[in-house]
Amino acid sequence: MANPIALISVYLDLGAGRRGVDMGPSAMRIAGLAEKLDALGFTVTEMGAIHAQEPEDIAIEDKKCRYITEVAEVNQAIQKHVQRALRGEQFPLILGGDHSLAIGTVSGVAQFMKQKNERIGVIWVDAHADMNTPETTPSGNIHGMPVSVLLGHGAPQLVALNGGTPSLLPENVTIIGARDIDPGEKELIRQLNVRVITMSEIDERGVGACIEEAIERASQGTAGFHLSFDLDAIDPWEAPGVGTPVEGGLTYREAHLICEKVAQSQRMLSMEMVELNPVLDARNRTAELAVSLIESALGKTIL
Repeated sequence: MANPIALISVYLDLGAGRRGVDMGPSAMRIAGLAEKLDALGFTVTEMGAIHAQEPEDIAIEDKKCRYITEVAEVNQAIQKHVQRALRGEQFPLILGGDHSLAIGTVSGVAQFMKQKNERIGVIWVDAHADMNTPETTPSGNIHGMPVSVLLGHGAPQLVALNGGTPSLLPENVTIIGARDIDPGEKELIRQLNVRVITMSEIDERGVGACIEEAIERASQGTAGFHLSFDLDAIDPWEAPGVGTPVEGGLTYREAHLICEKVAQSQRMLSMEMVELNPVLDARNRTAELAVSLIESALGKTIL
């Protein structure tokens, strides 16, 4: 893992259906992120903040891909920040913001690695598959589309952010923690043969075995992987302050074990923590959990 850490804050909620996740980066900072990273021995470099326009100032051009022009512009800016961090041999840590920002983070890392003739994998921790397209989306919210876009499917304006080829291959992608998948997503998952580890499978096999499989898939033939952590993967009882809560999610310890196993693998190239909504949180509880999960993914241990 690169050291120092390049911290990138993305104040974006245009890809979501509910306001508030644009305040997520500030809530994680209030929860002491920088200080805790410093305590772990990391040097933190502020790579910059990216601000989206307010939705009240923008017309919706396409109800099947809401705010697409603005979301694409934000993701282009994220790409540049991520690649600048990697060129400086820094570890990109992205704070969100809604999950549409992953188009920029993952494509930025993937394009950097393509220049070295290497590819990357992704471990996508989420209650949702995020594999809708404009044709299948029930909401038009782009935060439900980033995985399909990164695999080369969806709105051309977003797919173009990958460059000439998709940022990801299906065999290097694992979605873990899913429990709310739309019908159109299920069809694309089957078509592309993307590995989705549902909460039912986690219940049956245990989260340890599941994340080990995800790490192996994300590492097979790659330079390493990006960890994309959507806080709605965690049960709302543990993480109330999220954009789209779904009952029956990961426990506190299961979420930490995922991050601890990732750290042990020493294969993580970059990370993002997204969909924190302070408006719905209780005394910044979810933000504090988000910070502690970042610590675990970056190597903090109990002993």
